[in-house]
Amino acid sequence: MMLETLLITSLLSWVNCLENQSMTPEEKTNIRNQILEMFDHAYGSYMKYAYPADELMPLSCKGRVRGEEPNRGDIDDSLGKFSLTLIDTLDTLVVLNKLDEFEDAVRKAVRDVRLDNDVVVSVFETNIRVLGGLLGGHVMADLLRQRGERMQWYRDELLHMAVELGHRLLPAFNTSSGLPYPKVNLRYGILNPLSRTGTESDTCTACAGTMILEFAALSRLSGESVFEEHARKALDVLWERRQRGSDLVGTVINIHNGEWVRKDSGVGAGIDSYYEYLMKAYILLGDNTFLQRFNIHYSAIMKFISQPPLLLNVHMHNPTVSVRSWMDSLLAFFPGLQVLTGDLKPAIETHEMLYQVTKQHKFLPEAFTTEFRVHWGQHLLRPEFAESTYYLYKATSDPYYLRVGQSIVEKLNAFARVPCGFAAVQDVRTGTHEDRMDSFFLAEMFKYLYLLFSEKSQLPINIDDYIFTTEAHLLPVSLSTTQASVQTNVTEDAAVAHHEDLFTHSCPSTETLFPNNPSFAKTIRDGYKYLTGVGRAFTPLPVREIELPLHDNSMEPVEFLRSMGISLTPLNDITLGDPSGPKQHKGVFRVKFVAEVSQSPEEELVVPHVVQLISPPFLGRTVLTAGPAKFGMDLTKQEHGVKGTIVKASPYTACGPIENAAKVKGRIALALRGDCMFAAKARWLQQAGASGVIFIDHLEGSNSEETPLFQMVGDGDSTEDIALPLVFLFNREGAVLTAALEEHHNVEVLLLPKERQLGKDKSEKPVSMNIKLRLREEGEPEERAAQGPTLELVLENTEVFL
Repeated sequence: MMLETLLITSLLSWVNCLENQSMTPEEKTNIRNQILEMFDHAYGSYMKYAYPADELMPLSCKGRVRGEEPNRGDIDDSLGKFSLTLIDTLDTLVVLNKLDEFEDAVRKAVRDVRLDNDVVVSVFETNIRVLGGLLGGHVMADLLRQRGERMQWYRDELLHMAVELGHRLLPAFNTSSGLPYPKVNLRYGILNPLSRTGTESDTCTACAGTMILEFAALSRLSGESVFEEHARKALDVLWERRQRGSDLVGTVINIHNGEWVRKDSGVGAGIDSYYEYLMKAYILLGDNTFLQRFNIHYSAIMKFISQPPLLLNVHMHNPTVSVRSWMDSLLAFFPGLQVLTGDLKPAIETHEMLYQVTKQHKFLPEAFTTEFRVHWGQHLLRPEFAESTYYLYKATSDPYYLRVGQSIVEKLNAFARVPCGFAAVQDVRTGTHEDRMDSFFLAEMFKYLYLLFSEKSQLPINIDDYIFTTEAHLLPVSLSTTQASVQTNVTEDAAVAHHEDLFTHSCPSTETLFPNNPSFAKTIRDGYKYLTGVGRAFTPLPVREIELPLHDNSMEPVEFLRSMGISLTPLNDITLGDPSGPKQHKGVFRVKFVAEVSQSPEEELVVPHVVQLISPPFLGRTVLTAGPAKFGMDLTKQEHGVKGTIVKASPYTACGPIENAAKVKGRIALALRGDCMFAAKARWLQQAGASGVIFIDHLEGSNSEETPLFQMVGDGDSTEDIALPLVFLFNREGAVLTAALEEHHNVEVLLLPKERQLGKDKSEKPVSMNIKLRLREEGEPEERAAQGPTLELVLENTEVFL
């Protein structure tokens, strides 16, 4: 054991030393070349197997075409049949100095991409990915053309495409408030009867507040001011609707009356890029109004939301109240934004916390608890952590962040790489893959990683001349000198009682932040190095002997202990240990608990439920494992469960008024996950008269065998009004249920806890045996030990989890 401890301690010391040592130019070159090879594998797979489809399906080695693959709900709103991944990758090709590939990609985009498809798309995603991609591609193409070496044929075609797309997004702003609809039909807009959209009443804060960079750049490059005008108006509404007491905003807002629908406030999903765009709009456009607003919001964030190293969600009207005990991975961008503000200490603290979580789980889970356990295990190859790593390295020049970047590269290759690209991770606990490679992986991840390991002289452009959009597209800061013919926003003077310091109007410099103190960042990080408990060197406790008098009950004592999850190794087989330790004699065993009753479980206890098909021809033989909800009817208190006939809700996502309410009334409704919160779906279905709800996962191929069950949570507000029984089926189990409905039309099911399912044999009882434990007192003679057959065990405390 001493040797084992020494080895582990030495290994940890070596890892810590490696993390903090400088990186040679040769090492950086090797990693940069590795990143280029990874990009070639990902981009090459898209072009080979998927183009002109929007995205690559890396497990199927084919393209994802909307309408040809199973509907995934709101995830598919990013897909517009406009070769999304190609457009999103354009300026990445230039940053990675792949200029031949860039010119070829621009030719393909100009020749093949159409923007007038009859498709309903997300306004937010289309803006940041496609409009931003077209603008970034145009800026790069124009730069190369001006140099006289390449792109001499280019005549601003990408800019013309961007203008066309901008006009196709404008109908979304036709609301009484000025906040945009969340979706628009590229061909028919909003109001046209053929648009199949326009019924939505809510949008997220980030969805409405993440337009200004792309729309203002489009106005200033094209001379059409209408785009910037609409984006500024949306920001004005969000600013005016902030909670004046806390200066915070909520997560979801009504686009017609400006009332807050969800009042939880944080810096993650639903709000994140609203704050980012206020700061970056000041940098890009030179408008002090955006900086003033950002500074007021930032002070509120640091007062109520930031509890270093954590970033919590609070109620905007009562910000001292935390509304949930978990964080989402999108907040990983925030340390990078803090670098831009010059607030390095909390940026370093939060980034270190995130790094420790990645050490524990290989990747950042989509959501994790404040105790760093997995809340939602999916990882979509998101780039936000790499983004903040890049910003912190540029601000501190600390080689530690190069080592963090190196770990990102290694984990992507080890755990996400597949023969046809890189695949998202369905659950970080199991390592199973998901058949998707989102376009932002190519647009952002490789850009930030390549820049992290590159010197300015190794890049084909001066990166300091550009600001990154939230999708990492490059817009020139010189646009601030292009005057807009629009009325600028105004922040009321009464609200601007903000203390100005050295960095109020400028980004920080290393020399000012760390005068003669290059180890400043390390001193902050060290306090969070073992935050999650991973990597801490341990000190073994002394081994004690205990006797377990086992009364034989037709089961061998050793086999009985094994049935309890205790593995036994004869002491004679142990070669490591203290020579002066326990006696080496027959019948003494080393005990290790292999089935842990863990003091820090990976997730809270979830009671498995089932959907049992009881109508002919199933008769209870088809049983589907389901997850419960934290709200609605408690099925564990219903002795016989809830029985009912199933029917598909229309719309299937149940995010609005139920169109087939007459069919749903009195039945158990099936609803697809996505587009809105579980609680919102439940309310619509309850209003329609449903007797229960079965939610079905939209993540293709998900199943209860490979993915741990979870409990559905509410929307941050009270869910006491929801009285329906609610269960959740993964995609594969849901497919069984929907196939049964399509074939037999009249299917009756039973919703109940798994332990109470019909036909389950309840006669079996677990074998029980009394075990008495007594510590023998020092000096006590062996003959005073318990009489009869006795198994003497040596128990190592370091291996017991109780």
